[in-house]
Amino acid sequence: MAIKPKYIKQLGNVLLEQYPDSFNTDFETNKESVTALTTVESKGVRNRIAGYVTRKKAQAAQPA
Repeated sequence: MAIKPKYIKQLGNVLLEQYPDSFNTDFETNKESVTALTTVESKGVRNRIAGYVTRKKAQAAQPA
């Protein structure tokens, strides 16, 4: 799997810190949340951020 660019991770982490309840493990819901909470105009960048946030939420939901 490709390594995500630094700006994707930074923005994803900021969104998770500031709006933890706005995201869950559903990609489609997270896409809408990223659109509402940011000014990202590129669909590709929005999807990458939403995918990163979805993955982080899924990892956090798994029992250790």
